[in-house]
Amino acid sequence: MTSHIVMIDGTIVPPELAHVSVYDRGFLFGDGVFEVLRTYRGAPFAVDEHIARLRRSAEKVLIALPVDEPALRNEITSAVRASDNEESYVRVVLTRGTGPLSLDPDTAIRPLRVVLVAPLASPPAHAYAAGIRAVLVHTRRTTDETAAAGAKVSNYLASLLAVREAKIRGGDEALIVDAHGNVVEGATSNVFVVREGLVATPPEEAGILAGITRACIVQAAKDLGIPCEERALPVAEIFDADEVFITSTIRELLSVAHVDDRPIGMGSPGPIARALYRQFRRAVEPSR
Repeated sequence: MTSHIVMIDGTIVPPELAHVSVYDRGFLFGDGVFEVLRTYRGAPFAVDEHIARLRRSAEKVLIALPVDEPALRNEITSAVRASDNEESYVRVVLTRGTGPLSLDPDTAIRPLRVVLVAPLASPPAHAYAAGIRAVLVHTRRTTDETAAAGAKVSNYLASLLAVREAKIRGGDEALIVDAHGNVVEGATSNVFVVREGLVATPPEEAGILAGITRACIVQAAKDLGIPCEERALPVAEIFDADEVFITSTIRELLSVAHVDDRPIGMGSPGPIARALYRQFRRAVEPSR
């Protein structure tokens, strides 16, 4: 039997009784940050890396972690263990807390933390076998050209609208194009291209979320001796690429077979993406 777990400020509560104040700034203003992680063989994967990124995101928006990192790790592990799921999806949310109806962030005193655990729902097998469809969406992300650039903030409206546009246009993911005409990331993923054996992905300086899976794939390329570089990706390079793929915590690595209804390469997952995915799986589940 699978279950959903809600932990608020370190205490597990029944999901139907889990409540957050309407005066919480996360609800009022999207004033918070979050992380998503998953388990492999029931254990949270890269939990220290995710907590460190949560801390960095919180620092960018001037929210102090209400507990130290070891305590937060213990809360995540306890919530996962309590779920008794074979594999779990975990979301950790940190808001500035409750306060009056004011934009002044100093009016909130005590940050709120929530850990949500649910059964893991991976993409269908055919998405890995055949690749997915993506569309280009020109938009500005919430944190673009702000001090919070690169933070995983709770205000996901730009990404939400991009995902909706992608869905309307028959896509599975939106590839975000910035004001300079570069593809910077997916709405909920990092993006890579392959051309003549060289892998490229946008740099952190482009304001991307520095994905944990992205870092694993960069390491996988290094382990396999595949050259990989970080640089800007003009839109034209997407259509000239031999392969395009995205990475994220839940989807791991998915090839993009079509962009704006145009095939990428042969219109199916390519050899480098497949090799990188195999290497990634060996790294996260070495005993299999």
